[in-house]
Amino acid sequence: MAEKIAFQGELGAYSHEACVASRPDHEPLPCATFEDVIAAVKTGAAEFAMLPVENTTYGRVADMHRLLPESGLFINDEVFVRVRINLLALPGVALSDIKVARGHLVILPQCRKFLDVHGIRGEAAADNAGAAADIAARNERTAAALASELAGRIHGLEVLQKDVEDQSHNTTRFLVMSAQNQPERRRGKMLTSFVFQVRNIPAALYKAMGGFATNGVNMIKLESYMLGGAFRATQFYADIEGHPDDPEVKRAFDELAFFTDMIRVLGTYPADPGRP
Repeated sequence: MAEKIAFQGELGAYSHEACVASRPDHEPLPCATFEDVIAAVKTGAAEFAMLPVENTTYGRVADMHRLLPESGLFINDEVFVRVRINLLALPGVALSDIKVARGHLVILPQCRKFLDVHGIRGEAAADNAGAAADIAARNERTAAALASELAGRIHGLEVLQKDVEDQSHNTTRFLVMSAQNQPERRRGKMLTSFVFQVRNIPAALYKAMGGFATNGVNMIKLESYMLGGAFRATQFYADIEGHPDDPEVKRAFDELAFFTDMIRVLGTYPADPGRP
């Protein structure tokens, strides 16, 4: 197994920052898509996958809850990365020289106030770190990238302005996944993530959730999403505090099983100490 950790994007992406924070001893492996990240682990090209699942500003990462259950991988850890967006440009370029700033479609609205104040036009790019790489390669002196400081160091750009994002709480939650389930108890609070489908009976979801309430199990996330293109919530994703071996969690899962057609545990792992 290669001692690598795969992520989606270019070197210097925020997912790359998450890799450095979580697995500094593993070589980062850039991939074009989330599917490629998962495939890298399944084929043995990488030991771990770093996948973003949600952000405090723009919410759930599209398609991730569909990909996770189908991936065949298990959650080993979670990591939170404070998204610090910086204006990066070629050495010697001044802020007044910048006419256009490039970043991912998700990043641009998060910097709207800064761009408007300085009269800079936002332009969509496929990838933040990729925008930095392109500006360096093309020697563009009137363009800047909206990306991480890591992207600037990698691609030889300087920081014209730090923290240009409108919201200071901007944080992304990532999951570290591998082909190995690691449910052993580790430091601190443990979390368990799972997906389930309720039976087609009245009030099935209400009854399924009752076991967590009566057993005092804290459910910190519950999300529904369409399955197979049907306009009804047929599958749910949940995060709870606790380990499947905890008596109260066992009882809650026993009750859940009675009202569901499918339950799949995606992983049991320690809560990140920096969890907001």
